[in-house]
Amino acid sequence: MKFDLAYCLSLDDKLSIYDVRDLNFDETMEFDSAKEHFQCPNDACRSAFDAANVLGTFNAKNVNYMRTPHFKNIPSTRHVEGCPYVSLRTPASGLEMDGAESDDSREEHFPSELLLTRREYVRKPASPAVAADVMRDDPKPASAASNVEHPSRESAPDKTSVFAHPVECFVSNFEDKELLKRMPLKIGEHSAPYGSFFKKIEYLQDNKGLIYWGKIKEIKDYTQSFRIDFEQKVWFKQPDEAKKKPYSVNVYLSKKLIDNYRKRKAFLEEIKHAVDSDAELYCFFYGVTPELKQVPSKKNPEQTFGVFSANIENLDHFIIREAPGLAGK
Repeated sequence: MKFDLAYCLSLDDKLSIYDVRDLNFDETMEFDSAKEHFQCPNDACRSAFDAANVLGTFNAKNVNYMRTPHFKNIPSTRHVEGCPYVSLRTPASGLEMDGAESDDSREEHFPSELLLTRREYVRKPASPAVAADVMRDDPKPASAASNVEHPSRESAPDKTSVFAHPVECFVSNFEDKELLKRMPLKIGEHSAPYGSFFKKIEYLQDNKGLIYWGKIKEIKDYTQSFRIDFEQKVWFKQPDEAKKKPYSVNVYLSKKLIDNYRKRKAFLEEIKHAVDSDAELYCFFYGVTPELKQVPSKKNPEQTFGVFSANIENLDHFIIREAPGLAGK
């Protein structure tokens, strides 16, 4: 069984797996999921065991991934009878049963809103290791470690500040068009079903303020800055033209934007890997809409040509990744 929410002992809060990934790569905060203690998000179940009863993670630290990240039960994980997170692999008895859990199921937890302000965290004074030792010596309900009352939030949070979460929902459920039509998403003042909020790059003229995505044709590496060229073109008719014609689309990532990014190392690893990759890659971004611009020709600087272009303003809302399910779509 997989689930994307767990209680983090050191932060005394419930995190989604996407929160954990975000913290792992954030250079402004010390956090390593491999050293953290994650426990069952069900309050009653968690309080029945000591801090040594932990969950595992899948794809929490890989910068590039194709299979949906999640928390998972490990062979030693125990749950109380009736806990919704008891699974074939880890029943309440703690013994394994026939039937392996799948690590590559699609994302089932759809956040209804992408918050544009990042979530903030406050670490408890005691380290997870110290807390775990204390709990083993003097077992107490895990929830007693803090006087903070946790809301009953046993499914994924309804809202997220991590862009990768709604993107994974869209990518891993791409074939289920009816589901994407039913599930709502809100960003800022704009609300629409997932299927409508994610707009193919060639249709960017339909509406502004959406999540645009498309297959990458080429990544121009200028050493300290990058340009992403999309394979699909936008058909557009200028006032002085008789009919529509195709225009290339690209987005630009400046050196200043990258240098000031809190996850700079992870981002550079992500994009350098993309530059060297032969795989089909897709780009998703939010916050800017490419517009028609006139740029000088390299062969003849006195001449210009039109291209739909935009400067990315926030790398928290920008992703390059493999997405096999989108191939040919």
